[in-house]
Amino acid sequence: MKTVRIAAVQAAPVWLDRQATIETVVALAEQAAAEGAGLVAFPEALVPGYPDWVWRTRPWDHHATELYARLLDQAVVVGSAATDTLADAARRLGIWLSVGVDELDTGSTTVYNTLLHFSPDGSLAGRHRKLVATGGERLVWGMGDGSTLAAIETPFGRLGGLICWENYMPLARAALYAQGVDIHLAPTWDNSDVWVATMRHIAKEGRIYVVGVTSCLRCADLPADIPGRQDLYADPDEWLSKGNTVIVGPDGDVLAGPLIGEPGIIYADADATRARTSRHQFDPVGHYGRGDILKLTVNTAPQPAVSFCDQAHVGAKLRLPASDTE
Repeated sequence: MKTVRIAAVQAAPVWLDRQATIETVVALAEQAAAEGAGLVAFPEALVPGYPDWVWRTRPWDHHATELYARLLDQAVVVGSAATDTLADAARRLGIWLSVGVDELDTGSTTVYNTLLHFSPDGSLAGRHRKLVATGGERLVWGMGDGSTLAAIETPFGRLGGLICWENYMPLARAALYAQGVDIHLAPTWDNSDVWVATMRHIAKEGRIYVVGVTSCLRCADLPADIPGRQDLYADPDEWLSKGNTVIVGPDGDVLAGPLIGEPGIIYADADATRARTSRHQFDPVGHYGRGDILKLTVNTAPQPAVSFCDQAHVGAKLRLPASDTE
């Protein structure tokens, strides 16, 4: 089992600008790779930015609607030029690249809070959609399902992740523990002091490495043409997110950070053997799990809103006869 140098990147997006933010991600990934990082992790919904307005507006008011329209236009479609650029960066740099995005599902026109994992061969190795949007986030994001609740095999151990307050869902954590996750990513918008304690608890509970990654931006960082800027973001010194990035080891020990109040990259080395060996003392889904008393069932089937039982039949019904098209 290889060790890996983890880079947790605390950065600001070019808010609601997909292309410019992706360029920022690539530049910072290059910087981290130059420092020897093999796994480079970015914050929640960094591309094109976290929808902070959900905490500042009323549902359906004109600012919220205009901002959502901008987000919808700039959201990331998996398999597009945007994800191709991220995949190419991972391949060129020879790194695992994990990036939080606002993902647009073109079939349903729903936006999801998604964590994408790109492997060093340039493939999309994993995609996790946040299971539950928190509070006002439900006005922007749909909810994921169990089909994306998975750990990924890598040369340095099994990689997984939960987004922001999903990390407070004990059964979601248990689902990843049961897949043998060694390095757990926790991209977030949470700036509270309790968040670092949460990261330490999860690391100690799962006997895993935990990487909490947070954005860092002020109102002054927002583009001038953002709808509602003067009404919602008038104070240039106000923080939208002041950062809270931290890397924790399998015993709950803080290895790097927390980084607060400034952009930057923190680093730590992770050895999956250390994580796995520490489970000799406590394995929450193994010898300490008591499966004879407590059990968890995880539904990993996709849950589409619409299912077509006979695609060929449906397609035939939708095609007009030639005489009707003349």
